[in-house]
Amino acid sequence: MEESAAETVGTATEPVTGTVPVAEEEEEEDDNDDDDLAGRFLQLEREQSALLQALPPFGEPVSHVYHPLDYAWEPHCDFVRRYCRTPKRVLFLGMNPGPFGMAQTGVPFGEVWHVREWLRVVGGVKKPPSEHPKRPVLGLTCRRAEVSGARFWGLVRALCPDPHLFFRHCFVHNHCPLLFLASSGRNLPPTELPPAQRDLLMGLCDRALTRTVGLLGVGLVVGVGRYAERRARRALAAAGLTVRVEGLPHPSPRNPRANRGWEELAKARLGELGVLELLEEKGGTAAGR
Repeated sequence: MEESAAETVGTATEPVTGTVPVAEEEEEEDDNDDDDLAGRFLQLEREQSALLQALPPFGEPVSHVYHPLDYAWEPHCDFVRRYCRTPKRVLFLGMNPGPFGMAQTGVPFGEVWHVREWLRVVGGVKKPPSEHPKRPVLGLTCRRAEVSGARFWGLVRALCPDPHLFFRHCFVHNHCPLLFLASSGRNLPPTELPPAQRDLLMGLCDRALTRTVGLLGVGLVVGVGRYAERRARRALAAAGLTVRVEGLPHPSPRNPRANRGWEELAKARLGELGVLELLEEKGGTAAGR
């Protein structure tokens, strides 16, 4: 999970402009064109979404399930088509959406200011079919920020002022695209789901992850947090894929290590993994090859 409600701050990282940018013509493409890599990636996600929607209803303690790849499909498509046009050597993997991150924007770790103002992602966001009154979906005009997303994309922005430098070799994805809420509005990590339903869900997400890794030609999966790292290691090994899997400390303020200078900690870890040199202007050949 990107983070819980307790891990949000009151307002977005930067002042909200009050408007959502209009899509640029050069970015407008038919998301049904599956001849390009972005289109094939989106098709894979559509197939996963159909399987997830066919799952039986989740019982207690789940009260609401948000599926951003349904109601926030437009900005998600814009994100993919802007930044997933070529194979990726490194895949940063989160667990599942947070209520003020991907649940608002359709972008993994999608803290609103970074998604709208830095990544320049655009698109309309609808309402989920069943919305929890304490967790409204406001899309790209949401004024609440999410610490995990602000820290993650803040680090990426510090390393690569132009986002295209980061996405030359890297992409960001979640293992599970669903957000689960308890009746109180509290985030429910997949580990708290009823075991039978959790196993079905994780099986579908594991298979989708292996297809994603194969499609993008990923050589290194960086799990953001222990859960994502463990899940990726298990799924890829079960599929017989010899892909390197490593971990990065989660930026959530619930992680004590993250509150003692997460950016420097993460930067040092990316250096150990050989990722930093890929983010340089003349990116090298490290990280999983």
